[in-house]
Amino acid sequence: MSKKQINAFSLLELLVVISIMGLLIAMGAVAFATVQQRGRDAKRRADMQGIQKAFEQYNAVNSSYEACSTMATSEYLPAGLPTDPQPSKSYVIGASNCDADGYCICAELEGDGTGNADAPTDTSCNFNSTDGNYFCVTNLQ
Repeated sequence: MSKKQINAFSLLELLVVISIMGLLIAMGAVAFATVQQRGRDAKRRADMQGIQKAFEQYNAVNSSYEACSTMATSEYLPAGLPTDPQPSKSYVIGASNCDADGYCICAELEGDGTGNADAPTDTSCNFNSTDGNYFCVTNLQ
């Protein structure tokens, strides 16, 4: 009798292929998460700059700053104040951050040290040398 030769992969070959696939999937997931994080941070920066432009328009027309809720009218921010892309976070927009002297509005970024300020206080932004975790805008006038 003759032995039949079976063409198949050995267990070791299958384990190597599965391990390589697992590593590739893990690296892809990390890269995807990083891209999502950068995208959310870009939206936060754009939102802060949009709010700043709206508040500066308000100041140009009314010759003064007011409370954030007053300046965030439909005339200057048609969609209202923007919200953070992650529902669990929110922008630092408070009544104590906006008054007749100006405003300070911040967004906490996900990237470490990619902002222009440290955590804001109730009354001011803590701007530093671009290594904080917050992106803040303040009055230009």
